[in-house]
Amino acid sequence: MLDKPTGAIELREIARVATIAPAAFQSRFLRREQPVVIEDLAAQWPARNKWSPQFFRDSYGDRPVKVYDASFAEPGDNYLASLRTVSLAEYIDRVVHSDADLRMFLYDLVSEIPELQEDILIPDIADGFSRRFIFMFFGCRGSLTPMHYDIDMSHVFHTQLHGRKRVMLFAPDQSRNLYRHPCTVRSYVDLDNPDLDRFPRLAELRGWKTVLNPGDTLFIPSGYWHHVLYLDGGYAVSLRCRHERIVRRAQGVANVLAATLVDWTMNRLFGERWFRWKENGADRRAAR
Repeated sequence: MLDKPTGAIELREIARVATIAPAAFQSRFLRREQPVVIEDLAAQWPARNKWSPQFFRDSYGDRPVKVYDASFAEPGDNYLASLRTVSLAEYIDRVVHSDADLRMFLYDLVSEIPELQEDILIPDIADGFSRRFIFMFFGCRGSLTPMHYDIDMSHVFHTQLHGRKRVMLFAPDQSRNLYRHPCTVRSYVDLDNPDLDRFPRLAELRGWKTVLNPGDTLFIPSGYWHHVLYLDGGYAVSLRCRHERIVRRAQGVANVLAATLVDWTMNRLFGERWFRWKENGADRRAAR
């Protein structure tokens, strides 16, 4: 079913399955690089019932964590930097009780709270899952994760554990329509209030949408753009699965080692001027 909740942008509902066998998943979704929500993939995880907000407060509340807001993506001295450091207990209280634009992302369980790995079961739905990189993502109600794709080009299995979130996905071939900034994996278009005069190619944008409920696992194929709105305060876990093609893995390494370093360095040197150069580059690419 197609609808246009964001003006002229066409969004299709992401397919949902309760369960799916590995062979069926690989033929229908993985090899075709098509997103899907699997409702029961994490049904047996101990984390599903154990990881309540109170559990994090009581067990790990004194741990310092870095939190972020919208300034993370803005040019200047705070570009790609955290807003401040708070205790996990203070932040969990914010997640549960406030609408502040305050997020935690890429919180590395393996290095920060390694014992929690035991509460997550690596699925057998595909080969190549990483046991080294298991990340958590937290957000208050109304927090927004702006449009981007994952820099390492892995497939991602994103399991919602607490609260709901709205997710929009766009295939890699939509990069021009999204006005991707060169030397980054970011887009600065506002899909909730699309400005078709400023960004006319948004009229050609095609993608998918879904609302993730607790227990849902979203398969995000390699290189897919995603835009996430926290409908409730909540958190999720992402498992990463390497791409089957070596060239895609090499692209991820190049992104990490080259593009990010260039972007961060040029921002430190030139700030707003560098941002405008990227913006103009996105406009020129979209106009071709």
